[in-house]
Amino acid sequence: MTEQKYFRKGFKMRDDVQHLLDRDYRSEVVDRVRENGNILELDGLTLRLADEFGFCYGVDRAVDYAFQTREKFPERRIYITGDMIHNPSMNARLREMGIEFLSEGFNGRPDEKFDSLGPEDVIILPAFGAPVDWVRRLRENDCIVVDTTCGSVLSVWKRVTRYAQRDFTSIIHGKYYHEETKATASQTTKEGGNGKYLIVRNLQETGHVVDFILGRIGADELREKLGHGMYPGFDPAEDLQRVGVANQTTMLMSETMAVGEELRKAMVERYGGENLDEHFELFDTICSATQDRQDALFELLEQPLDIAIVIGGYNSSNTNNLAIIAAERVPSSYHIASGDCIIGDVIRHKPAGTPLDAREEVEERGWLPDGPVRVGLTAGASTPNSQIGLAIGRILEARGLSPEAALS
Repeated sequence: MTEQKYFRKGFKMRDDVQHLLDRDYRSEVVDRVRENGNILELDGLTLRLADEFGFCYGVDRAVDYAFQTREKFPERRIYITGDMIHNPSMNARLREMGIEFLSEGFNGRPDEKFDSLGPEDVIILPAFGAPVDWVRRLRENDCIVVDTTCGSVLSVWKRVTRYAQRDFTSIIHGKYYHEETKATASQTTKEGGNGKYLIVRNLQETGHVVDFILGRIGADELREKLGHGMYPGFDPAEDLQRVGVANQTTMLMSETMAVGEELRKAMVERYGGENLDEHFELFDTICSATQDRQDALFELLEQPLDIAIVIGGYNSSNTNNLAIIAAERVPSSYHIASGDCIIGDVIRHKPAGTPLDAREEVEERGWLPDGPVRVGLTAGASTPNSQIGLAIGRILEARGLSPEAALS
């Protein structure tokens, strides 16, 4: 009987690994605070949790499948193409389970290592997905592939594939060095696609595209400004006549919609509103979990807060965007990678708005003042409840309280 080589729906072994998932990622403290309406009040400290935070469905599914994979293939070599999710504790746990990483963070070319992989090897594709050519090579090597790509990412891929088949250039709002964005850009080559894409990181970069469309700058200047996000052979004069907008799923929704609107207006001005459909397409491809966490944070920030804390990997796009939202509204805001970043009156954090690939922390003393204080807390979609519970415990300790007090 031929061995199955591609798995996208797990192995129906959730019950076999549930005790491990509960041990590593559940938090009794978080459960108790949730039961109390997401509020914890002790000795002048008021801690409020956002209504939506932490693991989303896609991340939960990816972690579940990784644990199932180890259970299914206990004696085989298991690899993952890159970070499962952008959470250091999660990736450390996979290493403890004997799962090897073919690349680290945003760096590396795992396809360079593919020649050493063969039919007995198991390769996990992370929640971000993987580029088309990587998957093709793995399957040519007859590897066993466990695909945990998030459904929201797949929805974007379908849209980009459709753009490319209709000879539109995909303009992707995202970070050109991010694993998900690289994988999304590669979808333009599927099923007869034209392979054309341009990645814009923000409204400023979008402005350069608009300036070219409207004849304010030339092709050379555009290449100089945005060459890092262009497919090889990009021809601005040809490739910016018909564009479709997509996005990295973890970007700020408001910015993605603004990017689309700026491009739409430019196309109307250039070609006329009556011809817009021939030159421009935009569909909402923001991940619902990303949007839910952003909306919940906006609601949390309507409460009077003295301090805001955002928990999640420093290279997590959705967590960084939560940190930016918080910092714009609460001056004392801190993006921490994990609960371990809080040690008494010292907090280590990543300043909001610094690049995802900048890992340097800054240290601040006296972050938690004496007297009554109101703290708002949320976490990115790749942050397990265990890290959120640890952070709550460290905040209590910083006020001279026992972490167990949250359970009383």
